[in-house]
Amino acid sequence: MKKGRGLRAYVEISNVCNLNCSFCPGTKRAPRVMSRSEFRLSCERLYGIADELLFHVMGEPLCHPELDDLLKIAGEYGFKVSITTNGTLLDAKKDLLFDNVNVIKRVSISLHSLEGNGKGDMDKYLSSAVSFAKRLASLGSFAVFRLWNLDSESALGKNSENGKIESYLKEAYPGEWTKRYSGYRIAERTFLEYDGVFIWPSESELAPEDEGSCHALRHQIAVLADGTVVPCCLDSEGQMPLGNIFDTPLSDILKSETAVLMQKGFEEGRLYHPLCKKCSFRHRFNKE
Repeated sequence: MKKGRGLRAYVEISNVCNLNCSFCPGTKRAPRVMSRSEFRLSCERLYGIADELLFHVMGEPLCHPELDDLLKIAGEYGFKVSITTNGTLLDAKKDLLFDNVNVIKRVSISLHSLEGNGKGDMDKYLSSAVSFAKRLASLGSFAVFRLWNLDSESALGKNSENGKIESYLKEAYPGEWTKRYSGYRIAERTFLEYDGVFIWPSESELAPEDEGSCHALRHQIAVLADGTVVPCCLDSEGQMPLGNIFDTPLSDILKSETAVLMQKGFEEGRLYHPLCKKCSFRHRFNKE
């Protein structure tokens, strides 16, 4: 693979989801899935600029009706793909995912989704997730369980089921858990991550700030389901459009005036766009 510029590209192959979780604002954009031809064009224009594709912004990627084809197209361009899923469709899609394991770098399973959705059989859900994760890890890819529902200064997560989830994982992975900055390594190529609830910038009522930094444009970009390129995966409504990858080469989009001003501002510790000024997530990057 031609080496890229170190960017991680969040590619929203679908903004459609099968759940309605309390922690997710959803999107006001029209429901849309990226077609095979649109995805291929995206890969062509990301090639040499991005090093990794992440199927995530809004929506549930396992809902995409042509997921198998998309993974194979990504593989043709030499990309490794990371997938973030709510985990409810793993049983239905496991054979497809295992057949494409050579392309898949990591699958992150948001175990807080079931409680956040307010319904579902937790034991059945966890059994499916663990069974999938063990098989995935045995095939050489990474499995990541997420509990991103801890209380934070700005929000309260629905996390009354966390103890049950942790106990289930302890029984499923009885070996020594190794502490890491974000949680634990609980087995070979298997991790449990914790994080607090964060407010999406589009929903934020925080007072704007002028100073700060972010990984956007320097380490990541995002492509929404309609091809709109935005600086980061937290722009769930496409409020910072830089261009459209279906119409314009990404190299030109990244040279646009807005993109250049934003990146320069991040490098100098200044926030250029109004949405960035209200983003709480980027506070973790202020130490850069």
